[in-house]
Amino acid sequence: MTDPIIAVLIPCYNEEAAIAQTIAGFRSALPGATIYVYDNNSHDRTIEIARTAGAIVRKEPMQGKGNVVRRMFADIDADIYVLTDGDATYDAASAPRMIELLQTECLDMVNGQRVTDITAAYRSGHRFGNALFTRIIGLLFGSRFQDILSGYRVFSRRFVKSFPVLSTGFEIETELTVHALELRMPAMELPTPYKDRPEGSVSKLNTWRDGFRISWMIVKLVKKGRPLFFFGIICILLALLSIIISIPIITTYLETGLVPRVPTAILSTGIMILSFLSLTAGLILDTVTTGRVEIKRLMYLSIRNR
Repeated sequence: MTDPIIAVLIPCYNEEAAIAQTIAGFRSALPGATIYVYDNNSHDRTIEIARTAGAIVRKEPMQGKGNVVRRMFADIDADIYVLTDGDATYDAASAPRMIELLQTECLDMVNGQRVTDITAAYRSGHRFGNALFTRIIGLLFGSRFQDILSGYRVFSRRFVKSFPVLSTGFEIETELTVHALELRMPAMELPTPYKDRPEGSVSKLNTWRDGFRISWMIVKLVKKGRPLFFFGIICILLALLSIIISIPIITTYLETGLVPRVPTAILSTGIMILSFLSLTAGLILDTVTTGRVEIKRLMYLSIRNR
């Protein structure tokens, strides 16, 4: 058997202070791999330094990590894909172990769970947000990972070529996790050291802005992947609102036999109708979603790992 073709994928935006160290680390850990750096409109010397370090450099003009990952997955043909960041925070030495686990266990994804005691590298707000989002995803789609926002992952060919990237920004990690959970792919998590950024390198993650985008992505994924649950909650909330509004009207009717507040009664009836319409939409979309998942599963199975 021939050795697998390994591609290291590094999305970059203004990482001149760290990209050379990142490339050198993965060149040392995976000497036979091809390293690709996709620049996302950097204003510094990222492209020049990456080329000097020996990486294949390409450009993606659409801003956002999700857009870069979409382009990488479409362009690059390999057997094993290693996705990492260009800030030198992920441990390149862990890549061979992650690849070995992917091969020996016949997995489609190995997630690099970040382990560190460095507060500056993994701030408390980010830890809390990660734990919260991980818990939510676990409740909705299944609890198999402890770090759903990790940017360090190893994929099989059939994962990459069956993944319809919809994200545009940092919410891409959540979408990657849900894709594996939704199709029940064989996947595992491996603890990996997480380091602080080199001096001069600045994080592009905005806690509140990107936290909101991740939250909105989870809402969209739930609506798409669990429509009966999503619209069922709306149905219950609307039904409760309708009942609360109608209680004084019903009480008055039982006491006097009259309905003095007709507009309120109409409003309550309309809200209850919307509640049942929401439930109907959930039931219909649940059938559609089942068919869509079946098609995605068949597409996933049609792609063979070489």
